[in-house]
Amino acid sequence: MAGLEIRELECFLVLADELHFGRTGERLLVSQSRVSQLIGSLERRVGARLVSRTSRSVRLTPLGQTFRAALEPAYGALRAAVDEARDAARTIPGPLRIGFQGTADDHLLAAVTSFQDRHPGSSVEIAEIPLSDPFGPVHRGAVDAAVVLLPVEEDELVLGPVFSRQATRLVISTRHPLARRTEVSAEDLADVPLISAAEPAGEYWRRAHAPTTTPGGRPIPGGPAVSTLQEGVWLIAANRGGMLLCAPTATYHRRGDVVAVPVSGLPETALGLVWHRDHENARIRAFAAVVAERVP
Repeated sequence: MAGLEIRELECFLVLADELHFGRTGERLLVSQSRVSQLIGSLERRVGARLVSRTSRSVRLTPLGQTFRAALEPAYGALRAAVDEARDAARTIPGPLRIGFQGTADDHLLAAVTSFQDRHPGSSVEIAEIPLSDPFGPVHRGAVDAAVVLLPVEEDELVLGPVFSRQATRLVISTRHPLARRTEVSAEDLADVPLISAAEPAGEYWRRAHAPTTTPGGRPIPGGPAVSTLQEGVWLIAANRGGMLLCAPTATYHRRGDVVAVPVSGLPETALGLVWHRDHENARIRAFAAVVAERVP
């Protein structure tokens, strides 16, 4: 039957139980006139009367009784299928692979724990993403989603919750003259060779974190290119240059021979959860919701 409405079938089955239009409306949270409209519409689709109604009683016609007997098991199976699908969507079973560029701080780890508590059928696997390839693992499907240092401009990637917005940190050796400052300006970067991410990091992403000029137009010397954050930290300790990092990453890589100094005059850094548009699923969306809720 073209255009069959499930609401009509539900109304018919409730009316078959109640044999009263008013009580049927109460159960369905609709008016008595709406019940009449739904039953009338169903009868027109069938082409015959299913319900006999007088001023004193409501009963099923013989065809209505036959229709009810055939409809109830089919409707029950349909409801069971919907309930099963809903339960599956709530439990979201299966592994979720999350990549982290650098490290996962306490807030992110708390989000992972919260996600697993809410969805006990799921498990989170954590992988480190190279500094030089922030989006490659997502494109290749090596991880389902990744926490990366923004910006992200790839059309194929979805940017979910954005968090950890803080002043940029200049991480330099304690031997560098700027290390004694409590804050440096963006113009001071002209005195620091900036270590950058090696290929295949995109040019726009590299330049966002290792700019070649200050906001005032002064050239910033280029430092070595590295594939991992650890390589960069080693070079910083050797006083070969500095790196512009977000506060959580700078804090994680704290050591006695390097220092992280806030930088004024630059946009705040931010982390974001990204995933591939073609690979989106319920687990990713559920994890993104937890991150948005739990990570400041």
